[in-house]
Amino acid sequence: MPMSCGLLIAAALLVTDPSVADAHAGHAAAATAPAAPPSVATEPLFANIVSRSETLRAIVDGWMAAPAAPDAGEFAAFKAQTVELAARDMEGHVDLRERGVDGDLKCILKGIAEDMPLKVAAVEGAADDAARQSALSELRYLLNDNVEVITSPPTPAA
Repeated sequence: MPMSCGLLIAAALLVTDPSVADAHAGHAAAATAPAAPPSVATEPLFANIVSRSETLRAIVDGWMAAPAAPDAGEFAAFKAQTVELAARDMEGHVDLRERGVDGDLKCILKGIAEDMPLKVAAVEGAADDAARQSALSELRYLLNDNVEVITSPPTPAA
């Protein structure tokens, strides 16, 4: 069945309409752009890391608000929990490495795992309240970073 001239002209105008062309280009670019890696935040290991980090961060917040250093027993329990968290961070790093994930999260988890004992030791060895507050602040930042790097939406590789 032959197409009427009006329909043929309308089709040609649609194809040459800049807004239609832009929309098509946007769809084509989206189709060829690299996809964001899947989020791991809901996976049990990573959700556990987030939960532990939030709990320890709350403890650090309490210590930062208190005028005195934590008692030895409380700090020993906290320190043991940070050792477990650092081990889970390293486990997360290894898991991502074994999956072949190429991204920042893998490296950040390894860095946090290695840095956690150093930050805890700085709190433990603080000579005075000012040094303790500074060390607690750095530890809090590290714990917060642990939460944020896992829960932030992943971005596609450039």
